[in-house]
Amino acid sequence: MLNQAQILEQLRHGLIASCQPVRGGPLDHPALVAALAQATVAGGAVGVRIEGLADLEAVRGAVAVPIIGLVKREVVGSPVYITPELSDVLALAERGADIVAFDATQRPRPEGMGTMIEAIHAQGCLAMADISTLQEGLAAYQQGADMVGTTLSGYTDYSPKLEGPDLELVRALSRRGVRVIAEGRIATPLQARQALEAGAFAVTVGTALTRLEWVTQGFVDALKKVAQ
Repeated sequence: MLNQAQILEQLRHGLIASCQPVRGGPLDHPALVAALAQATVAGGAVGVRIEGLADLEAVRGAVAVPIIGLVKREVVGSPVYITPELSDVLALAERGADIVAFDATQRPRPEGMGTMIEAIHAQGCLAMADISTLQEGLAAYQQGADMVGTTLSGYTDYSPKLEGPDLELVRALSRRGVRVIAEGRIATPLQARQALEAGAFAVTVGTALTRLEWVTQGFVDALKKVAQ
């Protein structure tokens, strides 16, 4: 089993595959998610990002690379959706997450950010703060997050809505010494390389690798435009 320093070194400058199937789709089964994770690791992914306890447990038994674990669920009175509560942290750690990702935006939250980070560390896991702005990323890193993901840029009301990845956010965080994971709307190998060139510690790609329904639909839509 890798220690935390070894986990970080393995992730450095590598590709993290987000294996999160379309919920309710044909690939939405733990065994199939585990197979997707194995396939991405066979292709060179140095880590995987997995949502949901059943999927996490299946993937933990299938791959040896570091796993970023998270849950997505609604909590009354808060827009925070990614690993919202302390009970989620414990459940993810119990099922084998090496890194726990959580929503670290400035929006109203069930638990304070510092409390979440402390709980993650208490379980022996690294803490990944999913943020949408520079200010949020700096705040999370200052409070002890081990890495900051640009995951939520474009998904909060106050962050820029871009067609592609928020490379300026990656660049701004990196310049301030933050260990930043580029994530969100990275659809091509070129964009992944650009994220690394912008200073990303590692790059996460999801839809373009594992959401086959969406990838297929993109090709279909392109063909329809020509046929019209």
